[in-house]
Amino acid sequence: MSSNLDIQTKGLSKNFGSVIALQNLDLEVQSGSVFGLLGPNGAGKTTAVRILSGLLKQTSGNATVCGFDINTQRKEIKAATGLLPETPGLYSKLSAVEFLEFIGALNDMSGELLHRRIDSLMDLMGLEDRQNDLLESYSSGMKQKVLVASTVLHEPKLVFLDEATSRLDPSASALVKEIIMAMAKEMDTTFFICTHMTDFAEDVCEVIGILNEGILNTLGSPRNIIEQVEAEDLEDAYLKIVGGQVDRSKLLSWRD
Repeated sequence: MSSNLDIQTKGLSKNFGSVIALQNLDLEVQSGSVFGLLGPNGAGKTTAVRILSGLLKQTSGNATVCGFDINTQRKEIKAATGLLPETPGLYSKLSAVEFLEFIGALNDMSGELLHRRIDSLMDLMGLEDRQNDLLESYSSGMKQKVLVASTVLHEPKLVFLDEATSRLDPSASALVKEIIMAMAKEMDTTFFICTHMTDFAEDVCEVIGILNEGILNTLGSPRNIIEQVEAEDLEDAYLKIVGGQVDRSKLLSWRD
């Protein structure tokens, strides 16, 4: 594997019985870059993340993540990466601090460094006044902020985010954007982001792949993709590539 690549896949495929979830994915993600994977529901985005993060075995093909082989070095991959899945779990009877202490312990962190980092992240997320309250009392957006904090707590080399801003209001979403861009620029952290939000992807991702029916059919910078299909913006380009453009003349046809 090239030393400047944090993800390199070759023919990566996954079948669930007769269903092909991912087909011959060939992909390279540069170290310190922000990569976005777009696609409709069922396109294979989450399957790709689960394989690359060591949670799911591929049917065929191979990949390296942070220099580690997905077949033989899953433990090393999990230590070097952070993962925020689309439907994460929280221990609602813990406070935010207790939950982050637990996540820190899982990553062999403790003592002053851990607590200093927890305090900094709680302050950054605007949760310093609620950090000792039970998570069951948090709103969905506040919980998502804690989950984002837990994902970057151990300063992973590579972060997988699966719909990380789906439950956030605009100000919190903007905060996550700033965290992503700051970590990529100042800490050389690589981000692999699955999202349906084309405006978010256009703002933060340097390279975007569009996955449809398990096949990566488009790859390039947001600007290149927009120009390639002569679109107005990334949302327009996405709809042209995967389909789903609205026929406005039929919007109220149900009234006839």
